[in-house]
Amino acid sequence: MKMSWMHRTIRTAAGCPRLTRFTFHPPKMVEVEFENGSLYHLSAEYLRIYSPAADSKIRSIGGEKVICGRRHVGMMSAEPIGNYGVRLLFDDMHKTGIFTWEYLFRLGSNKYSLMRDYIKILKKHGLSRDPRPLVRRTK
Repeated sequence: MKMSWMHRTIRTAAGCPRLTRFTFHPPKMVEVEFENGSLYHLSAEYLRIYSPAADSKIRSIGGEKVICGRRHVGMMSAEPIGNYGVRLLFDDMHKTGIFTWEYLFRLGSNKYSLMRDYIKILKKHGLSRDPRPLVRRTK
């Protein structure tokens, strides 16, 4: 299922180009395009770990906020929020983050450096992008 929202020209914060297209490719990707020609493909994992929600299941380790084990997370739905953003529902049931168009532009513009920093933090704390395997207890 592919869902596309075409926006007439949605206003964003100063310094951020206007969103011209949002396309939802469940379960793994969102595509956003801005009037300056910037086109970003943002993965479900990337969006989940950088969710703007306060309750995004973050572990704080030594003051650093870390979300691990989300490599295979998927997105189940995208709900428009006014003319300024979208709420994504992830298959780990996280749904409280509202991604503004400005925030999606910043995530797209800084995708490689943010992902590189995220991987460094995981390695620093001995964590992984992969989910932990379920361990069955025997009696």
